[in-house]
Formats: sequence, C-alpha cells, structure tokens
Amino acid sequence: MSRSQILIVVIAVALVAAMFFLPKVVVNDDKESLAKGETTAAVPEGHSEDDGHNHGAEGEAAADVHTKATPEQLLALTTARAKYNKATDTQTKNRLATELAAAYAAASKYDSAGYYYEIAANARGGEKSYKKAGDAYYEAFTFAATQQRAGELGAKARNMYEQVLKNNPSDLDAKTNVAMTYIASSNPMQGITLLREVIATDPNNQKALFNLGILSIQSGQYDKAVDRFRQLVAVNPEHVEGTFYLALSLANTGEKEEAKTLFNKVKGMSNDPALNTSVDEELAKLN
Repeated sequence: MSRSQILIVVIAVALVAAMFFLPKVVVNDDKESLAKGETTAAVPEGHSEDDGHNHGAEGEAAADVHTKATPEQLLALTTARAKYNKATDTQTKNRLATELAAAYAAASKYDSAGYYYEIAANARGGEKSYKKAGDAYYEAFTFAATQQRAGELGAKARNMYEQVLKNNPSDLDAKTNVAMTYIASSNPMQGITLLREVIATDPNNQKALFNLGILSIQSGQYDKAVDRFRQLVAVNPEHVEGTFYLALSLANTGEKEEAKTLFNKVKGMSNDPALNTSVDEELAKLN
C-alpha cells in the first residue's frame, strides 16, 4: 500500500499522527505548545545495510516478507547485489552502488536504497546524488515501524538533504522534507519554523500546505486546517488527499453541507476502493 493510500485509509485523527510520526503539535499564530505522543506505522521498514542485521541471502529473504516487491524486482535486486559484491575495485563498486540502490528502491527497500545512494553520493558528490539518497531515506522514514527507527532514518535523510541545501538553498522540496523529519524528532519546533519559511518563500507550495494542514488536524485545530487545505485545493483542484482532508476538516467545524459536497467530489476524483470506502464512512457520519 502506498503512502498516499495509507493517508486515505486511516481516517481517525488520532492515527494521522501515527502515519506521519508526528508528536502532538499545536500551531498557533503567536506560539506553539507541544505534547508528547506515541507513534506507530502500518508498514514495517526493511533491513538496512548498516543497521547490524544480516544482509546475505537469509537476511534479504526475511526482509522480503515485509515488501510488495514482484519476483522480477527481487531477481533484479539479487542480480545487482551480486554484481556489486563481485566488484573488487572501489571505482566500480561506487558506480554499481547507484544501480544497486535503484534495485532496492524498486523493491521498496528504501533504507537500503538510501545506504547505497549515500555511498554513491559520497564518492561522486553533487546535488542530485545527495538528493537521491535523501529521498530514499525519507521514504524509509515515512514507513518506519517505530519512533526510534523513524528518528534514525529522519536523521540520515536530514544529513543528505543538508548537502543538497548547501548547494541549492532554494530546493523547497528538500527543505520541506527536512522539516517533517524535525517534526518527528525531539526538536519539532525547528520543523514548524522550516515549513513557515517554505510558505514565506512560496505561499502556494503544495507539500508545505498539505503538511501544515495535517499538523493542524492532528492538533485539533480544524479551522486552521480548513484554511490550509482551502489554499491547497485552490492551487491544485485535483489534489485528492487535499480535497479529502478539507472535507474532513469542514465536517469537524460544523460545515456539514460543504463537507458532503466535497466528499462526493472526492469519490469522482479517484477509483481507489479504499478511498471510496473511507468517504462513504465519513458521509454516513454526516447523515
């Protein structure tokens, strides 16, 4: 199940924090108050090369249980790993690290993909190389099974994105992802600050608007969530998740008729059965 599907399937606001690994953060105009929250996730992470687990055939077989990789993807991964392990010189290994990382990513083993993309990035440098490593670690972060693991992967993603932002401070996608890793850390206010900086630079940044909206829902500030999601769907009327969460926020502020209209609109925007089921459940609550 993809991350966007998880967002839609899990409707209860209490579980929004779990999906995003967010502590309970209240975002006010003049101050923020924080409360600790337990976090979990629906999808366990795979094993990474540097986490101390076995990464031979036995280790990979155990990890495969937790992925949706096809036999073809697993075969490609096995082939890429064999080529990498067979290489004897550093230059060849560094070149093959990117190929192996891509194979891990295709098999949804994002933490291992990040590890090998990081090897390649450290060898060749360059903004794009570090961005690939950061993106892989960030994907693993969003699927981590525990708060501790999320913290570890979030830190790895930040380290890679920092290299990106050194060369390109205007990369708002990297900055937004860094913000979300901070939200899940012991310094969530740093994340809030970074998201606000993104919005200050680009008021219509869809990713930042969405994340700020989710944070507002998670803290029970549905009026603020409505503002964020209204702006998001104004920028992108086809944003399915944004429309869904706007409807959810409106329902929780008493705007039931508009919420019904938007929930029905969502059903026409996607053929995802999980989404339609969730919408039907929300509509039933409003009738």
